[in-house]
Amino acid sequence: MKTEYWGTIPYREAWSRQQELFDELVHQRGSGETCENRLIFCEHPHVYTLGRHGKEANMLLREEQLKQIGAELFHIDRGGDITYHGPGQLVCYPILNLEDFRLGLKDYIHALEEAVIRVCASYGIESGRVAGATGVWLDTGTKNERKICAIGVRSSHFITMHGLALNVNTDLRYFSYIHPCGFINKGVTSISRELGHEVAMDEVRERLQNELHTCLNVHMTPLK
Repeated sequence: MKTEYWGTIPYREAWSRQQELFDELVHQRGSGETCENRLIFCEHPHVYTLGRHGKEANMLLREEQLKQIGAELFHIDRGGDITYHGPGQLVCYPILNLEDFRLGLKDYIHALEEAVIRVCASYGIESGRVAGATGVWLDTGTKNERKICAIGVRSSHFITMHGLALNVNTDLRYFSYIHPCGFINKGVTSISRELGHEVAMDEVRERLQNELHTCLNVHMTPLK
């Protein structure tokens, strides 16, 4: 897989670039060419994204109020409901041909979750999954369940786009303006909130990149 780091990039630009790479990969797969799989890492200025089956009511601010907090809202073509992206949050967009990894969509999402769970463990943070709620959570099965990583993907022609958003040093106040992922009774957290201090984004990105390679390559089709 090729790894790219786009730095801090406006959401609209990143979405457009993702779509171009997605279309290119669809073409490569359809024409029998070797597919160039990518892991893209970035951060975004304050933005909310609402998935294709999301509910407008989960955005608690009006357009004028969004402007006041310096944020935008985009209706996008991934699964899931509403989520927030912003500075201090590590976003990863894998643009992959799932056939190369012998993965169905469910197993692919499981691999993304597993990579994040391993990154959290490397910081001494125990995390896991919640039935019926995609993503990575802390204190699962308790009244204090809180999400540390949101996952929402699109898959078409076996090609993926969108991905995951891991709260590292994220300003969690921005989640108070939405019902994150459609939930009204669950909290959110970050690596820095759990540790009590900020952590280096480059370090987290390197750890996540390594874990994604491990979790995805377990399924990789061997080269002939």
